[in-house]
Amino acid sequence: MRVTIQKSIIENILVHMQPFLEKKDTSQITSHVLINATDAKLILKATDYEIGLIVSTDKVNISEDGNITANGKKLLDIIRILKEGEVHLEVKNELLYISQAHSKFKLPTFSYNEFPAFPSYEGKPRILIDSHSLIDSLRKITPSIDTNNPKFELNGALIDIKENSINFASTDTRRLSVVNIENKSSSELSIIVPKKAIIEIQKLFFDNIELYYDENNLIIHSYQYTFFTKLINGKFPEYSRIIPKEVANTLTLPKVNMIESIKQITTISSDVKITFINDTIIFESLSDDNIEAKTEMSYKTNFSSPFVIAINSKYLLDFLNVINNSEFTIGLNESNLPFVLRDANFKTVVMPIVI
Repeated sequence: MRVTIQKSIIENILVHMQPFLEKKDTSQITSHVLINATDAKLILKATDYEIGLIVSTDKVNISEDGNITANGKKLLDIIRILKEGEVHLEVKNELLYISQAHSKFKLPTFSYNEFPAFPSYEGKPRILIDSHSLIDSLRKITPSIDTNNPKFELNGALIDIKENSINFASTDTRRLSVVNIENKSSSELSIIVPKKAIIEIQKLFFDNIELYYDENNLIIHSYQYTFFTKLINGKFPEYSRIIPKEVANTLTLPKVNMIESIKQITTISSDVKITFINDTIIFESLSDDNIEAKTEMSYKTNFSSPFVIAINSKYLLDFLNVINNSEFTIGLNESNLPFVLRDANFKTVVMPIVI
């Protein structure tokens, strides 16, 4: 194999591949990228078995076709320290040589035949969805996905496809986030996608995409990228039962003012007590230490008597930081019952702190 490619192009590809590499054990072939030069295209693959990425580019000059593997992190480190301009990659005696002007490096390789196989999307059922709707929905529910929960299904998000809509749902048991979009589908399907995969999908895909699935994998294909993730086996909680069917009080609140007020309190405590009275909203810190933070916001709530809720500020800020509008609604029943934050087709149900 012998190729010439611009540093900026190969560097950008290798940056995207880092999350897909085995980092702890460099003796594993999954710490390597597979490089394939053929048919005037350079194709790179990376996988840790759970997720994988294929990137292709035709902005390359191939003098000799071939395949090789190389440690993905070390190769990126080398490319990064080179100057802008052309970089030469060449295979000799099963070693990868990287050169530019007077700079020369070589890396050991593994047998490319041992590189893990990727699932194919050909012949698989397809999910029809607009790429913008997918990314926007995933962005909104990502903060509510749990991490390292012994119930594996909570470490991912549910994509619940109905005949006329798709629901995206996630929960960490203290809050539930759901986005609903209108979408025609020829079949109904529920899959649970791991959190790591959801984060990477948001980094990679902006243009037109094609989604495919089988019993074990979700595959996303675009002009430049092919991505796969293994799905989580398990039964996601019945999220529709968690959402209150009715709310006694609904307020429309300004996003920016709420963020400013809550952030003042979080300098002291992450737990915030919010009191709604007739024409004012009072924010106070909840802290065992002899420290206090308090601020007020003038706002017509129309509560005839004080209504108090206590919350983890992170849940409220996570919601406010991903919504698209300047206002949102909060639906309240009783102080110790779940309340609902809503912005258009996105809602988050939050369990309050009992005080």
